[in-house]
Amino acid sequence: MSKLLSFLLLSLLCFPAFCQDGWRDEHGHPARDTDSRRSVNGFGGSLVVTPDADWQAKWQTPSDTVPHFSVAKIVPRGQQVFFLIFFANPLLKEDGTADITCDIDVLRPDGKSSFHQLDVPCFKGAIHEPVTHTFLAPSVIGWTGDSSDSSGTWVLRVLLKDNVRKASVPLRTSFELK
Repeated sequence: MSKLLSFLLLSLLCFPAFCQDGWRDEHGHPARDTDSRRSVNGFGGSLVVTPDADWQAKWQTPSDTVPHFSVAKIVPRGQQVFFLIFFANPLLKEDGTADITCDIDVLRPDGKSSFHQLDVPCFKGAIHEPVTHTFLAPSVIGWTGDSSDSSGTWVLRVLLKDNVRKASVPLRTSFELK
């Protein structure tokens, strides 16, 4: 479920790798935080909305293969998209386990909540590779706009929490439902 990424191409954009002092681009230079990718106190998170139905197959490739995900900015009604939450550099307990939860909010164009869940388990357990690798949280949500959903800008907010480090990373992205 995890994979070392030197960088992850999202459409034509680079998704930098994580080092202990923050996200880095493919050249090793520090990358600035964005709404959908940031680090707090050494813990990093990233959020992607993708229309790629084969996201799991793309992720589960050999570690020397960099997966490519399309980014959904405009979503036609009836098309399914997937919310992918990535994390890097969690602090481990003495037994080598991580404890990461997340709060997930999907907001309609009018700002009202369509989905709200607190303390969703994003990863709990042992990590057997370097924590600076990029990991995909198993909490992947599939979402489809139907005829009763409002057209307009939908917002996805995730508060990614490293419960060992006591660090929270607020992430936000959006897409337009047509």
